[in-house]
Amino acid sequence: MSDTLPSPYQLDTMLPLPRTHILRRFGQLLPGLALFGVGIALMVRAELGLSPWQVFHQGVSERTDLAIGTIVIITGGVVLLAWFPLRERFGVGTMLNVAIIGNVVNVALLLLPGPLGSAAVRWLAMLGGITLIGIGSGLYIGAGMGPGPRDGLMTGLARRGLHIGAVRVGLEVSVLLAGWVLGGTVGVGTVAFAVLIGPLVAFFLPRFTVSADDPAAVPASVTR
Repeated sequence: MSDTLPSPYQLDTMLPLPRTHILRRFGQLLPGLALFGVGIALMVRAELGLSPWQVFHQGVSERTDLAIGTIVIITGGVVLLAWFPLRERFGVGTMLNVAIIGNVVNVALLLLPGPLGSAAVRWLAMLGGITLIGIGSGLYIGAGMGPGPRDGLMTGLARRGLHIGAVRVGLEVSVLLAGWVLGGTVGVGTVAFAVLIGPLVAFFLPRFTVSADDPAAVPASVTR
């Protein structure tokens, strides 16, 4: 009998740390995750609608009396467990994603005033939140230290032969509907996030991506 574990249960699921520009990678990973969390908190305070996953987190929060950031952490951990049968490999950035974003959301919500009052201020908070999420995504994805748990779930399912677009739509529609039923906020902010987040990440990601071939590792946004 072989003492080798069956392949779906292999323990080599942790990605090695990148060998190049490690300080720069951490230097943008951590602020990126923090900005992502502040962006979520701003959208919550705007009360104009959240992204699909945040609608779900808020809905569960409403039903459990746990802080929304705590639900972000719990959900991230549960989703990460689903990576194992999918044989996805996670990195340090994946683990920090789970640990940091939710805690930042909780702290930011304690510090941000609420309710915000005028419609203009709420719109500014919503758009500012989406922008911060876009910048934060570019920073932490560009660091190349592991995807977020929800992104890894999407790519893991796609590797099983499903179309990645269909997987993404299916996951986001499912969590959006579940969150809405549970009491999460769906509104113009949800639509604005869907329209803006793709172009924002497409703009910021190339500027923050760390290139192993670039000895200076200077972001494109600095050199332009």
